[in-house]
Parts: sequence; structure tokens; C-alpha cells
Amino acid sequence: MRLVLQEFLSLDGVSQGPGSPDEDTSDGFTRGGWFVPHLDEEFERVAGTWLGTADAFLFGRRTYLNFARDWPKMTEHPFAGTLNGLPKYVASHSLDRAGWDPTTILSGDVPAQVAELKRRPGRDLQIHGSARLAQSLLAAGLIDELRLAIAPVVVGTGRRLFPDGGAPAGLRLLSSATTPGGLAIQIYESTGLPAYGTYGADA
Repeated sequence: MRLVLQEFLSLDGVSQGPGSPDEDTSDGFTRGGWFVPHLDEEFERVAGTWLGTADAFLFGRRTYLNFARDWPKMTEHPFAGTLNGLPKYVASHSLDRAGWDPTTILSGDVPAQVAELKRRPGRDLQIHGSARLAQSLLAAGLIDELRLAIAPVVVGTGRRLFPDGGAPAGLRLLSSATTPGGLAIQIYESTGLPAYGTYGADA
């Protein structure tokens, strides 16, 4: 399987709490819900297309608990069958059980276990949100593709997908599009470490 990251970002790179004011208030974050005003039918169509390539999902603990709380109740939503029915994996050193079936808990050496999952046949193993997990897997060179939905807003504070001191990564742009609501949809392929150069007349 390919490991694919799907992440909502602000223009200043914040990934924390895109869906509601109380989604993730850790570290005193009070500006949640910044992504919602820019949702539209075109993005719903794109998100449905992405879900259509999933064979399994991978979550960090916080995102998993939010999804496990909400999606089993949303039986009429067009995405519910996919999210509720496909295999799910949650990376956690504190969870001892996971009630959103079918779910497997990954603990210990999570990157090694994710690498093993990638060796299984299939299409996408998709990470939704889960920025801390995504950072560790990007640093380990395990993420194959990044699908970023960037909202036209500067949040100003909050946890970022690419923090200062994070691992460097080279990317190749595969596609770019915008939605009527102002979202910029950028899809990148991982290419390993970045290339560096010097600008000048002889370059």
C-alpha cells in the first residue's frame, strides 16, 4: 500500500482544530474551526474521490478518538460506509482497546509497523489529520504522497504540520487546483531529501 497523508492547513501552516472550536484545545488553542467556512461542494467531491482510493486508515490517538466518537453516528453521510467499514490502525502508547471496529492498535516501534503495513497489497493507507504522527512518518521517509487542502486564512497560533526544526523533505508537485470556497488543493509526491543550489548568473 502507499502511505498517503491528507491534511487541512491554514496559510501559515496550522493543522490544529480545523473542524470546530472544541475539536482540539490542547496547549490552550482557542481558534479552532478555521477550515469550515471554506468548505463547498467541490471540496466534498474531491474528498470523496480521495476516499475512493483508500483500503485502510491510519490515525494518531487524538484524531482516532474524535473520528470514533462521531462517524459511527453519521450513518447517512456518503463517506460513512467507507470510514466505518474499512480497516483502521491507531498509533498509541496509551490506548488499551479501540471500539471502532475494525481497528488495530499500533504501539512500540510505530514506524516499523507502518513500514510493514505498506508492504501489504492494496491501494492507499490514508492518514487523516494526525499531524504529530504524520511528522514522525515523514521524518522516517515513509509518506509517499501528501494531499494538502489549504484554507485562505492565517490562524496565527496553533500546532503546525511543518514545525521549526522538523525533518527536511523534498517534494514534487503532482497537481494543483482551487475550489469556489477558496481552498487550494495541492498534491505532492515525496522525493526524499531536498535538493539545494546557489542562485547566480552561472547557475
